[in-house]
Amino acid sequence: MEQSRAAPRLQIVLGHLGRPSARDIVGHPTSGTISSASFHPQQFQYSLDNNVLTLEQRKFYEENGYLVIKNLVSDADIQRFRNEFEKICRKEVKPLGLTVMRDVTISKSEYAHGEKMITKVQDFQEDKELFRYCTLPEILKYVECFTGPNIMAMHTMLINKPPDAGNCKKTSRHPLHQDLHYFPFRPSDLIVCAWTAMEPINRNNGCLVVLPGTHRGSLKPHDYPKWEGGVNKMFHGIQDYEENTARVHLVMEKGDTVFFHPLLIHGSGRNKTQGFRKAISCHFASADCHYINVKGTSQENIEKEVTGLANKLYGLANTMDLKDIWMFRARLVKGERTNL
Repeated sequence: MEQSRAAPRLQIVLGHLGRPSARDIVGHPTSGTISSASFHPQQFQYSLDNNVLTLEQRKFYEENGYLVIKNLVSDADIQRFRNEFEKICRKEVKPLGLTVMRDVTISKSEYAHGEKMITKVQDFQEDKELFRYCTLPEILKYVECFTGPNIMAMHTMLINKPPDAGNCKKTSRHPLHQDLHYFPFRPSDLIVCAWTAMEPINRNNGCLVVLPGTHRGSLKPHDYPKWEGGVNKMFHGIQDYEENTARVHLVMEKGDTVFFHPLLIHGSGRNKTQGFRKAISCHFASADCHYINVKGTSQENIEKEVTGLANKLYGLANTMDLKDIWMFRARLVKGERTNL
């Protein structure tokens, strides 16, 4: 029923939006705040002056491209997100536009069912309970440090990382990548991801691994890694990075949240436990960002995949482009909507 209404609704949205041409183109937090008079804002490229972050936190993010804030999201909120995810797995709720992803190694297994079948839900902007994450004041307080006051929620995910399939295939890994590869909007410095651990996350169950400082580089070509056992849909990885670059494994407790730049190279290790490792995240962007045309760029390959899946999902016979998709996903969560 919901799915049957999705296509007409989307067509109405696109009709209102029109089709104008795209414009060319483990950190430990410290407590307290500081006065803007105690440092020079012009020294900072990746964070904004709003007296939320301490000088030490801003310097850490500038240098490393990520920042962990401990115990930011409450146990009660995390439990509500868990409950809603379980309802989605049991098909008790079917939010409009939701993308449900299954692991390539277990999707055809007769033994996997319910929560064990689903590794990720994306685009939960129409699910009021999960979308609460994107509107939590404690999250937006920090997001504003990177995007400014006009904040759009652009991409939402709840990740249910499965146990590794074994046999040394390391199927539960996520290749090293840059999130900007998936985003047709700029400037990148006004985009940030908030990623919250829904349980203790460590190297045993596949924590995030980051390459500090790589946010200061450029967007690199991505494609599917040639891994034995296959790779999950959309799991593109960087094709040319310096393998000797130092890595940091982000060990996090339940409720800890990491904020990171879209050019930061990151991935996650395999889940060597028997449980499913959960996290919830949203990519936010300033409403002052603008769309770009990715034709002829390294992002063209992901554009073909994203538009193909979206047109299939909504039954629109290839009438959507990448800009349409992101405009449909975008939700204003604070301030005023401008370019986006």
